[in-house]
Amino acid sequence: MATIVNTTEEEPMLAVVRSTAQLAWADAGPEVADPEVARLCAEAQQHLLAGRWLDMATLMLASADLLLLSPSAPDKDLECILTVICNLVTMAGSEDEALEIAKLICAKLTHQPPADKPTLRIKVLFSLYNLLPSLSGKAMVYRKALEVAAAAAGKAAADCVVPTFKNIDAFVAYWGIGKPEQRELFLAITRILKDHKGMTKDYFKFLNKYLATFDGSAGDADAIAAAKEEAAAAIVEFVKSSDLYQCDLLDMPAVAQLEKDDKYQPVYELLKIFLTQRLESYLAFQTANSTLLQGYGLVHEDCITKMRLMSLLDLSGHCSGEIPYSAITKALEINDDVVEYWIVKAISSKILDCKVDQLNQLVIVSRHTARVFGMPQWQSLRSKLGVWRGNIANAINTIQANKVTEDGGQGMQGLMIR
Repeated sequence: MATIVNTTEEEPMLAVVRSTAQLAWADAGPEVADPEVARLCAEAQQHLLAGRWLDMATLMLASADLLLLSPSAPDKDLECILTVICNLVTMAGSEDEALEIAKLICAKLTHQPPADKPTLRIKVLFSLYNLLPSLSGKAMVYRKALEVAAAAAGKAAADCVVPTFKNIDAFVAYWGIGKPEQRELFLAITRILKDHKGMTKDYFKFLNKYLATFDGSAGDADAIAAAKEEAAAAIVEFVKSSDLYQCDLLDMPAVAQLEKDDKYQPVYELLKIFLTQRLESYLAFQTANSTLLQGYGLVHEDCITKMRLMSLLDLSGHCSGEIPYSAITKALEINDDVVEYWIVKAISSKILDCKVDQLNQLVIVSRHTARVFGMPQWQSLRSKLGVWRGNIANAINTIQANKVTEDGGQGMQGLMIR
């Protein structure tokens, strides 16, 4: 298809209407086409002179329909036309009018078949985002871009939006959106990341963000019930991951509801085992629920590996700084000759700092990752910081007292010399 936007000095909006109208009526013959093109151009001229920008947007989008539906329409032509239409938001007489125009454009771009030019539609939506003055409007347009990317279900479309996810916290603060809007946003992001290779950590991160928007209040009752699938997905991602050994899922109301759910109760039990119990409990669970684990894509051998490391963390949290080899072999259900292998594995996973006393067969722990970091852990940390603060204050007082004593001694020596 040849370039369709005229390069004359005609007003760009009128040029778009004229060019798209000519294309739309091209097959009707000049006797029918010319009057229709003239009528549409005259209507556009009236909207332009009267400053009726919402009506102009409606007319231009209707004229652009044929191009949007045509697989042979050049992307550059279509982008040029849609950019001119998006620019209408800068001419609107108020933010409300600009927002209404933006909604029309978003509706047109999101209601196309998912596979039809998704990357181009996302690009146009991002251009619209930058033109809009309204923060709520920007948030709405960004969500629509995510909607297009999710519907396209392709890597190219996802790649258009994924780089923006690293700034999502700044976006949320900038837009000033509430919990319901944040919830919708995070859920849309998880749907894009779910099948995106190499993004499992980010997928888990945004699942957590989504689930954290539920506080368990009465107003959340209906919405939280709809989050069960995502809560179960977060649990499965945590169990699967070979990099995650700590999470706060147990403290989230959206996850806690699974404990009383017939379908998801076993998944919740699995989470409790990984965060509060040891390998023995997992093995008993697996014996009774092997089909369920397979259904969620969990590999038994991988679960054993992770559960052994989690059991080692549990030992570290309950010891007085020293763990006998015998305790490790019992908790991890391993032989004596592989104890140090598991210690090295924990160190390389950055969840344990320790020294090994081979002579006395002890592991001396200096730091370990807490599987759950809730209120008790915060209180413990506060207590430790208080002790450290007191120790530092005592050290400073001792240094100052010694300095006063030393200065006084030097003064007495000076007097004696005189």
